[in-house]
Amino acid sequence: MKKLGVLVCLCALSMVAQAENSMAEHRCPEVLNVQLNNLNDEPTNLCDYAGQVVLVVNTASYCGFTPQYKALEALYRKYHARGLTVLGFPSNDFGNQEPGSNKEIAKFCKLTYGVEFPMFEKASITGNQPSAPYPQLINATGQTPQWNFHKYLISRDGNTVKSYASDVTPESPQFIAELEKLLAQK
Repeated sequence: MKKLGVLVCLCALSMVAQAENSMAEHRCPEVLNVQLNNLNDEPTNLCDYAGQVVLVVNTASYCGFTPQYKALEALYRKYHARGLTVLGFPSNDFGNQEPGSNKEIAKFCKLTYGVEFPMFEKASITGNQPSAPYPQLINATGQTPQWNFHKYLISRDGNTVKSYASDVTPESPQFIAELEKLLAQK
């Protein structure tokens, strides 16, 4: 009976150590440490994406870059199993090109481009108080979005954040090379 008690104790300690190691592997980077509502008004903690390569994009439905939704969705489908998550943040800040409500944006994205990657409520990107996670992204890169479909690529640990202007498409060789590099890191 005494041996069984020792064995149970050792198993419990082992489970605690494994849990602590798992938590350490996926600690939430500061850039993702925020809770936001998605387009369906459901709260989502961006820490849920810790440990993944995250692509943050400010979007708009009536922009010359709007067809990038198709490439973003293709990227998401191709690389999601390897650890990529695309997060869309609609914004009306640039040329008033996202005037719709959250429900209208969700419908447009789903019906027009088949978007399945997570999309969040309309965000403020410019001005004195940009919506989270933009202050952290701007601080990490020193680059503020100048137009719709600006992209930030975040490493699994959140320590590397790369910035890409709107005209850098999701399928551009420069972008894909960096994405592949970040996905290869564990």
